[in-house]
Amino acid sequence: MTHAADSHRVAWPELPPLAGWLDTLETLHRWSQIVGKVRLALTPWTNHSWHVPLYVTASGLTTSLVYHGTRAFQIDFDLLEHRLQIGTSHGERRSFALEPMPVAVFYAKTMQALRELDLDVHIWTMPVEIPDPVELFPDDRRHAAYDREPVVLFWQALLQVNRVLAAFRARFVGKVSPIHFFWGGFDLAVTRFSGRAAPRHPGGAPHCADWVMQEAYSHEVSSAGFWPGPALGEPAFYSYAYPEPDGFKERTVRPAAAGYHETLREFVLPYEAVRTAPDPDAALLEFLQSTYEAAADLAAWDRSALERTP
Repeated sequence: MTHAADSHRVAWPELPPLAGWLDTLETLHRWSQIVGKVRLALTPWTNHSWHVPLYVTASGLTTSLVYHGTRAFQIDFDLLEHRLQIGTSHGERRSFALEPMPVAVFYAKTMQALRELDLDVHIWTMPVEIPDPVELFPDDRRHAAYDREPVVLFWQALLQVNRVLAAFRARFVGKVSPIHFFWGGFDLAVTRFSGRAAPRHPGGAPHCADWVMQEAYSHEVSSAGFWPGPALGEPAFYSYAYPEPDGFKERTVRPAAAGYHETLREFVLPYEAVRTAPDPDAALLEFLQSTYEAAADLAAWDRSALERTP
C-alpha cells in the first residue's frame, strides 16, 4: 500500500537546473506578459491588481473570462498540447503552436488572432518588472527559445504548489487574495491581510508605475509564493511581510532549509528541499505557517479573529 505522503512526494516533479532552461524561461515570461496585458487592458481595475494575473489550469495557464463589450473570451496557454488557444463565447476559436519563436513573432500572432476574432485591444508593449536592458514586445527578437520539457515540468510543479497554497489559504477568514500567477514577477502567490493600513510603499519595480506598487501594498500583508528563482539560481518558495516588522528576519522558521535572504528581504526555501522531503506537502505548509506566524505575531495581528482551525 502506498502511503499518502509517498504519493505526494512522487507528484512533485524534479525540475531541471535553471541555467539549462533560462532562455526558455525568459521567453515564456515575456509571452505571459503579452497575454496578461490583454486581460489588464479589458478588465476593470480591482484592488491590489487582482484583475491582471493568470491562473493555473489542468493544462497550463489561463486569463480566465475576459469581456470585450458584451462578448466574452479567454486565452489559454495549453502546455500539454503546446498551443496558445483563444476562444470566444460565440464558439469562435484561434490557436497557434508554442514553439521556438521571437517575442516579436508571438506578439504579432497573438494580436492577429485577436483581430480575426474582432477583439480589438491595444496593450502597452513595455515588459514590466524586468530590469534593463529590455526591448518592446514588437522589437524583441533576442528572446526566442521554447524547450517543451522544462516548461511542462514547471507547470506540473505549479499544480502541486497551487494545491498546497489552497489548503493554506483556507485557514484564513480575513481578507486574502486569490491564488494567482502574476506575470510581472512570474510567480504563483497568495497574500493575507491584517486589515490595517500600511505605510506608503516606495515603489521602484522596473517599468512599473510607483502608484501601482503603492496601491498593491496599501495595507499590511503577509505574502508567500513560488517562482523559478533567477535571482537565486534555483526555483524556490518565498515569504515576506510588508511592512517588515522589527525582528522579522531574526525569527527562526521551519523547515531547517529555510532562511532569510538579506538582498531579497524575504524568507526563501529551495524547491528541491520541499520536493525531496519525506512529506513535501507538510514541509511547504510548515514554511508557509511559520513565516506567516513570524509576520503576524511581530506585527500584533488579531490572529484569533483572522484565522480558523484547519
